[in-house]
Amino acid sequence: MNAIDRYFSEVSRLFAEVHSTQTEAIEAVAQSCAASLAGGGMIFTFGTGHSHLLAEEVFYRAGGLARVCPICESGLALHEAAARSSALERLPGLAKILLDDTPHKPGDTIFIFSNSGRNTVSVDMALEARAEGMTAVCMTNLTHSAAAPSRHPSGKKLSEVCDIVIDNRGCIGDAALQIGADRVGATSTAVGAAIMQAITCRVVELCAERGTPAEVYRSANTDGGDSYNTELIEKYKGIIRAL
Repeated sequence: MNAIDRYFSEVSRLFAEVHSTQTEAIEAVAQSCAASLAGGGMIFTFGTGHSHLLAEEVFYRAGGLARVCPICESGLALHEAAARSSALERLPGLAKILLDDTPHKPGDTIFIFSNSGRNTVSVDMALEARAEGMTAVCMTNLTHSAAAPSRHPSGKKLSEVCDIVIDNRGCIGDAALQIGADRVGATSTAVGAAIMQAITCRVVELCAERGTPAEVYRSANTDGGDSYNTELIEKYKGIIRAL
């Protein structure tokens, strides 16, 4: 097999492995999200570096839940200064500032994405959220996390401070293929995005079963999509800053 075949084979294997080993955790997360929405609450998402992509994966998109609030701090993403983002994700106290700037309340659910699970801001975000009565969910790589020490002052890793843990089943370093002297082929984003879409589908299903249909965006590129979405935007733009 060439590298294309090997990469798709590895991602397919991980999809199957996640499905067979993480379904219980994924169901628990979906139940938490459905309960948050039923209680009039919100679902929050947070990630740094490339995990920032997963924080936006389920925000304001076709088929996405309307009451999703991403905690977006541009300094923690990569598009302004990649090296600086690595420094900021190790900064104590930043998570509280970011969380305090959101419309969160007890009963809400927050997703915290971190492949390594070792950096301070992610651990702090989970601790702060739980202290505020939120359910903290992490998506992480337990194999990688076990291989590296925490950078948090407590010595704790993200998986140790969250209510529900989803393991993306990736390898150490998040590079699945060995090609010569290099390892390439990250899997955390592809697998993480699939997990989040599966959770979204289950949340919508649970809400329908309970007789409280979830508000879901439609594609802006379909007839009527813009007008339908505008109503949701007007409803939540004063609450969800990213809108």
